[in-house]
Amino acid sequence: QVQLQESGGGLVQAGGSLTLSCKASGRTASRDIMAWFRQAPGKEREFVAAIRWTIVYTRYADSVKGRFTISRDNAKNTIYLQMNSLKPEDTAVYYCAAGPVVATTSGVYDYWGQGTQVTVSS
Repeated sequence: QVQLQESGGGLVQAGGSLTLSCKASGRTASRDIMAWFRQAPGKEREFVAAIRWTIVYTRYADSVKGRFTISRDNAKNTIYLQMNSLKPEDTAVYYCAAGPVVATTSGVYDYWGQGTQVTVSS
């Protein structure tokens, strides 16, 4: 089992920045891939970014490329999502996920956090 706990959400103005954190605990070695997804009201959950614990690898959705940065601190079992130049359309609940392979589809990931709300005002 892997437990994930997000933090860092909040309200920010358009153009602002916010950093999300996700701390993993439990059998973290069983899941090399960590990812951020988001879900806006009335929309499907969508992939934002992914990273691997064991090698240098990151992947981003086109909608956030150049604005968001995913990173990790292996010593703290924590991943981060630095979000810059935020737009109102970035408003969503952001979820941290862990899975066995890199994928942009949520069904591949089998461990999820409870989510943290990010609201970007115009």
